[in-house]
Amino acid sequence: MDTPLTITASAMREINRSAILEIIRRESPISRTAIAERLEVSLPTVMRIVDELVAEGFVRLQGEKEWSGSRRRPLIEFNPGESVVLGIDLGTSSFYGAISDLGGSVVDESSLPGQGPNTEENYDQLIALIDQLLQSPRLEGKKIRGIGVGVPGPVIHHDGRVTWAPALNWRNFPLKERLSSRYNLPLIVDNDMNLAALGELWFGLGQNAQNMILVTVTTGIGAGIIIDRALYRGSNDASGEIGNMLPGREFLGKSHGDFGALETRASLSGLLQRAREQYLIKEIRPEDIFRAASREEPFAGQLVEEMIDHLAVTLVNLIVSFDPDLIILHGGLAQYSNYLLKPILDRVQSSVAVMPKILVTQLDRKAVVMGAVTNVLHNTTNFYFVRKLS
Repeated sequence: MDTPLTITASAMREINRSAILEIIRRESPISRTAIAERLEVSLPTVMRIVDELVAEGFVRLQGEKEWSGSRRRPLIEFNPGESVVLGIDLGTSSFYGAISDLGGSVVDESSLPGQGPNTEENYDQLIALIDQLLQSPRLEGKKIRGIGVGVPGPVIHHDGRVTWAPALNWRNFPLKERLSSRYNLPLIVDNDMNLAALGELWFGLGQNAQNMILVTVTTGIGAGIIIDRALYRGSNDASGEIGNMLPGREFLGKSHGDFGALETRASLSGLLQRAREQYLIKEIRPEDIFRAASREEPFAGQLVEEMIDHLAVTLVNLIVSFDPDLIILHGGLAQYSNYLLKPILDRVQSSVAVMPKILVTQLDRKAVVMGAVTNVLHNTTNFYFVRKLS
């Protein structure tokens, strides 16, 4: 157990700086006086930190003015456009990358095929995508604050080592170390669902949530967990790997290959695999199965009902474990929500005492990029989030 730390003067200053920057980001334009009153810190402290943030380009003076004593001072607003972050999502059948300003506006984007079986080919494709974004003419006049990469699997976030990403065939892969030798920029490497959850928290449907879970269903199944507006990583940086949940006791003590037990039953790849094994269907897409189920074709109805049941049980278990005020559905759950959402909600509603909001993402693939913006900003500004324990 770590020894509790006291707050040093420098740490206290960073805490105040983080709180001031966050208020300006969320509520600008705002006056220095209002910031001081909201945070219960002295006006000179606010003025000094605001001057530093202006000098660094994070905030700027706005045209409107406030009276402060006998002087009129300009209001302060967040300055999102001066700096940008490159965000990369490796979590789907293609590699997606985007350049976003600090306000979450995408200024350029690109994608390349990805997720083949070859370890080095996947890495080379990532390099090609980053290089392509770095050559974008829309970077002219912008400061690149950093690069964030979301990986479909557990990542040791402090050193950016990918523990195991089966879709990329990366095991104990030193991704951050290799990228750092090539790019002289701040770099963060994290689990893709962790980044997606941060993206929703700062720029998406989770902006007013205190406790939130993002759940995705694609080739695999994963979650990003937010507790008290902070990302929960777990003891081994492996929280949210819900694809490894056991759908029933019959799965105990059995190996399920590269993917988890729940993924074999409730992911899109698991849905297709069961169609091939149980009904000998060789060529079929998820949308073909969902449409067939809506036409009440027996084979498809059974497959989709099983998938819905497993996903509903998963959401119930998450709700009773974490008591979130919001669950955001992402990936295939969002893409096929017209087939899946209502029956899942009906099952969940009847099984929990307190029902959280359950919403479909609006950021979609950009959620990981927005999380990269959030994470890079946190890591390049010594960002603190403090909450008093009751």
